[in-house]
Amino acid sequence: MPPDVELAEVREFLGRHEPFAGLPADVLAGLPVRMTVEYFRRGSEMIPRGEDNHHLYVLRSGAADVRDAQGTLVDRGGEGSSFGSITLTQGNPSAFSVTAIEDSLALLLPEQDFHALCREHPDFDAFYDAQRRSRMRGAVAELQVPTSGTAVLTTTVRELVGRDVVSVVATASIREAAEVMADQGVSSLLVMDGQRLAGILTDRDLRTRVVAAGVDPGSPVTDVMTEDPVTGSVESPAFEALLEMTSRHIHHLPVLDAAGRPAGVVTTTDLLRLEEANPVYLAGDVAKQPDVEGVARAASRLPRVVGALVEQDASADDIGRVVTAVGDAVERRLLALAEDVLGAPPVPYCWVALGSRARLEQALATDQDTALVIDDAVDEAGLAWFEDLADWVTAGLVRCGYPRCPGDVMATNPRWRRPLSQWRRELSVWFAEPTPDAVLHSSIVLDMRPVHGDPALHARLQEHVLSVAPDARVFLTHLARQAAGHEPPLGFFRGFVLEKAGDHRDTLDVKRGGILPVVELARVHALATGSPAVNTRARLGAAHAAGVLGDELADDLRDAFEFLGYVRLRHQWEQVRAGRPADNFVSPDALSSFEKRHLREAFAIVRSALGSLGRGYQTQIVS
Repeated sequence: MPPDVELAEVREFLGRHEPFAGLPADVLAGLPVRMTVEYFRRGSEMIPRGEDNHHLYVLRSGAADVRDAQGTLVDRGGEGSSFGSITLTQGNPSAFSVTAIEDSLALLLPEQDFHALCREHPDFDAFYDAQRRSRMRGAVAELQVPTSGTAVLTTTVRELVGRDVVSVVATASIREAAEVMADQGVSSLLVMDGQRLAGILTDRDLRTRVVAAGVDPGSPVTDVMTEDPVTGSVESPAFEALLEMTSRHIHHLPVLDAAGRPAGVVTTTDLLRLEEANPVYLAGDVAKQPDVEGVARAASRLPRVVGALVEQDASADDIGRVVTAVGDAVERRLLALAEDVLGAPPVPYCWVALGSRARLEQALATDQDTALVIDDAVDEAGLAWFEDLADWVTAGLVRCGYPRCPGDVMATNPRWRRPLSQWRRELSVWFAEPTPDAVLHSSIVLDMRPVHGDPALHARLQEHVLSVAPDARVFLTHLARQAAGHEPPLGFFRGFVLEKAGDHRDTLDVKRGGILPVVELARVHALATGSPAVNTRARLGAAHAAGVLGDELADDLRDAFEFLGYVRLRHQWEQVRAGRPADNFVSPDALSSFEKRHLREAFAIVRSALGSLGRGYQTQIVS
C-alpha cells in the first residue's frame, strides 16, 4: 500500500485517467488503500507471457510494450495506461507479454477489486470490454502463423505483373498488332481508345479469328479483339485473379490501377508460378478430365490442398474460396460431361450453388446443395431432360466425394428444379406467408450463386427477391427468430456447453453454435437493406455501410466469424490427416488455453449480436 501521504496523490492521479475518472468520488477515494506499488526496471517483464496474472497494472510513470507470441508489438502505453485486464476476464495464463521500455512505476489493483468495479460500474466494465474485444483480431492473426514459411495466398496481382503495358491504338490493323506482339514477345496486348481500355487481343485470337477464319490482316484490330474484357485490380490478391480466370475460362486478365488505367496483364502462366498448393492446378486438372472417374481422382486431392493452406498463413475466408473454386470446377465439368451424354439443353438454364458454396465459404465437411433455374419456354419433354441432367450430375458428385444432401436440397428434387416464373411465384408466397417450412426453404434460396449456364436467369430471380424481401417485415422477423435459435454454446459463467450424448459427446458444435448464427444474422441484414451480397463478410460490410451495424460490432463479427471458421478448418484437416471423416465438432481438450479463451470471446460476440438482432425484430432469445 502506498504511504498515507501519497494516498491523495494516487487518488488525484487515477481521477485524471480513464476509466477511473468516471467513477464516483467515494469509490475513487477508496481505491488507493487497496493498491500496491511496484517498480520495474527498463527491459523487465511486468506480465510474462504464459504465466498467470492476478492484478490490473496501472502505469503511474514510465511506458510498456505489449507483444504477442511472435514478438509482434500489439500495444504500447505510457502514464495512465493499464494492462492485465485480458487475463483477469478471460483467464490465465497470459497470451501476451508486457515489458517495461522505461523505468516504470505501476499501481497494482487486485483482481477481486477489479471484478467488483466491473460489476458495479457499467462504464468501467465497458472500457475494458472494448479492450478485450479488440484483441480478437490479434487472436486471429496469432492463430494463423505459418508453419511452412510460405504464404500461398498473400501474393498480390502487382507482384505477378512483370512488365509494362503492351498496347496498340484502336485504329491499328491486325497486322500492326501482330507485329507488336512478335516484337515484344507477348501472348496478348491491350487495345486502347485514348485512355480507355477498348479490348484485348491474344495469340489465340490471331489463330482462330484471323488465320483460321481467313480474315484480311489489314482489317482493323477492333474486328477480332475481345471487346470490353473482364478486368481485375492490380492491388487485389492473386487468388482473386485466379478465381476470375478459372470461373470464366480465360487465360489473360487485364488489371487496372486505382485510377482505372491498365497496369498490365496477368496470364495463367503467371499464376502457375505460384506454389503447388494453389488450387489453379487442381481446378485446371478437373476441367481436363475426360470422364467422371477422372474428375473424382482429381477432386480427391482437395483435402491435401486445404491441409497445405492450413499449415501456412491462409485465412478461413481464403480457404473457403479455395474449396468453393474446386467445387465449382467439379460441377462445371460434370455438367459439360452430362451435356455430352444427354445432348444440348432444350432451353437455357442456370445451375446454381446453394448454402456455404454459394457464399464462397465451403469447408471440408460438406454435402450437395444445388438447384436449377430453367427458362420459362421449357415444355414437358424439356423438363424430363433437366430431370435426367440433375440425376446424372448428382450421381457424379457423389462419386467425387460430395454426398447427397440429407434434407434433399438438390436439383434432383422437383422443388429445387423449376422454371423461372415458378421460382418467382413460390418465393413471393414464402415471403407473404412465412410458415416454418417457408422460412427454412427461402433462407436456402437466399444463398444462391450461378455456377453454370445462363447467369441472366439467376440475375432475374435475384432481382425479384431484392424487390420483395425488404418490405416483408413479418418474413424478416421470422428469419431473425430462426437466427436467434442458434444459441452459442456458452454457460452463464462463460463455461462451454458441450454436447451431452451421442458420437459427439463432450464436444462443441462450432458451426451451429457460432458460424451459422453469424451467417443467418448477416443474411437478415442483407435482405433488410436490399443488398445483393451473398458472402457473409460482404453482407456484414453492407450492413455496416447502411448503418445497421456499428463500426465495433461489424469488426467484432467479422473477426469472430474468421476465428471460428479457422478453428473449424484446422480441426477438419486434423481429422482428414488421421483418416477420419471431417465434422464440425471440436473437443475443448484439443485446444490450447489461448484458443479456448478466444473461442469463448468469439461465442460471446455472437451471443451479443444475436441479442441486438432479437431486440430489433422483437424476437426472444433464451439465455
